[in-house]
Amino acid sequence: MEDQHHVTAPADSPALGALPVEPLLTAEFDADPGAVYRRLRSTYGPVAPVGLLGVPVWLVLDYREVLEVLRNESRWRRDVRHWRARAQGELPPGWPLLAGYEVRQTMFMDDEEHLAARRTHHAALRPFQDAKSPEGWELRAAVARYADELVALLAAESGRTGFADLGAQYTRPLLLMVTSKLFGCPVELGDELVMDLWRMLDGGPDAGPATGRALSAFTRLAAHRRARPGDDLTSYMMLADPDLTDEQLGRELFMNAVYLNDITGNMVLNTLLEVLRGNATVRRSLSAGQLGETVNRAALANPPIANMCFRFAARDVRLGQFWIRAGDIVLPSSAAAHQDLLAIGSSHMVGSAVSTRAHLGWGAGPHQCPSAARELGGLIVTTAVGRVFDHFAKAELALPFDQLPWRSGAVVRGLKMLPVRYEMAAAELDTARPAALESASVGIDGQARGLLAALRRFMSGARSGG
Repeated sequence: MEDQHHVTAPADSPALGALPVEPLLTAEFDADPGAVYRRLRSTYGPVAPVGLLGVPVWLVLDYREVLEVLRNESRWRRDVRHWRARAQGELPPGWPLLAGYEVRQTMFMDDEEHLAARRTHHAALRPFQDAKSPEGWELRAAVARYADELVALLAAESGRTGFADLGAQYTRPLLLMVTSKLFGCPVELGDELVMDLWRMLDGGPDAGPATGRALSAFTRLAAHRRARPGDDLTSYMMLADPDLTDEQLGRELFMNAVYLNDITGNMVLNTLLEVLRGNATVRRSLSAGQLGETVNRAALANPPIANMCFRFAARDVRLGQFWIRAGDIVLPSSAAAHQDLLAIGSSHMVGSAVSTRAHLGWGAGPHQCPSAARELGGLIVTTAVGRVFDHFAKAELALPFDQLPWRSGAVVRGLKMLPVRYEMAAAELDTARPAALESASVGIDGQARGLLAALRRFMSGARSGG
């Protein structure tokens, strides 16, 4: 793309606000977002003007243009203060997608402020990245132990064969248990955090108040760990940047928890789904014992984040067939961009292990997930997926693929539930006895035990309609 530092949009080029836009979030999009992306691409090319809950947005569809937006920080800013419509008070009152961007934390910073914050994250995560360090070894062991405990809980409740929701009964509690362990969350905060994070990630009617309560709880967690430091991410972030206030650290923990639970959780569920629905390339990788490649191929087919965080044009720039004006909002679509890679079919791009890493599940460019976070996220996903197929002799979808319920929105398209019929492997039959389950729980750390108790109450209430 040519240098456009001093170029301004021609006067006769259409402005975003003057273009007719079609709403993105429709029944058609809920049913088949891929078809909507293809139709928009055929109509507009790599970039399409769409309406997002009453606000016009540039939707970026092609892989090349998406990478340009993600990688070129000088042209495409993350700080919401660059958004002209927001600055000029043109947004509908209470526009629901704005609240998260108003939380001042690393993901929505630019330039040196962003780099300094990333350095803090790198330093704090480094002990957990090294599998040979005490922190790294303990976290890896805990992830596997929690996964085994949750499968044992399934066996105790449903027997050697039965039905399970691998979302509510496995993936989501696993990620919340890992969050509690990694952040050093004391047991007395477990009930509060698990319930509000669950409601927040669901995006239901209580999501707004739950978000506020969760943010407040993470601020209290920061204060707790400042008074009682430990071998956890919260304490290590304070060591890496002693100037962080409890409020600042609470915001960072809050957003890390959202990404850890939502993005990583979606990646677990999407990988399980692609295996269970019979995606041939994903299943071949699993059969070959290549769990990392299994996850990469599933992320290509079904990315955990359908559309990435908003960017805002720093100046006028041509993208696709349109001129994007300074202050315009753009939404880079990883799901649409992945269609470019998948369309290549069995060529060298999709047929090699290297190319599958081109998926955008962890982002790209200066704001992609830090390397330590990607490594830990990959560890959690591969462990969670691998443990399911280690313990289950048989698993199949309990609903047809086209009847599975999805969370559909501007950013995330994740499963609400993943119902399966399962049969435990022979070695798992003894764990179906409640006594065996209680015995296994003795080895679980106190944080996870408290969290499991909260999860059991939550799931019992959900099943009973409470």
